[in-house]
Amino acid sequence: MEYCLGKLGASIDHPFGPELDVFRAGGKIFALLYEQEDGFANIRLKCEPMLADFLRQKHEAVRPGYHMNKLHWNTVICDGSIEANEIFGYIDHSHELILKSLTKKVRNAHGL
Repeated sequence: MEYCLGKLGASIDHPFGPELDVFRAGGKIFALLYEQEDGFANIRLKCEPMLADFLRQKHEAVRPGYHMNKLHWNTVICDGSIEANEIFGYIDHSHELILKSLTKKVRNAHGL
């Protein structure tokens, strides 16, 4: 959670209930974090479609984004099978995609 909040312009809210942390930059979601019943944290992240597919093939713990556009979102199960630094890279990628999608007016309004 701290890593997501450390991203440029990041904020957190809970529009879907207290169990789901929603991280935004410029008002757009770049990560959703929650804990499964099995105790593992899951994080949904935006991803370029080709990379999303590659990561799903590479890691059993990477799946299409639950309740999201499965072409552009992955769910990463933080079960220890993927190193934290690699997951941080996925978070960076998601955050960068969101920042690139913002208009100059929105970036300026949010100080990005």
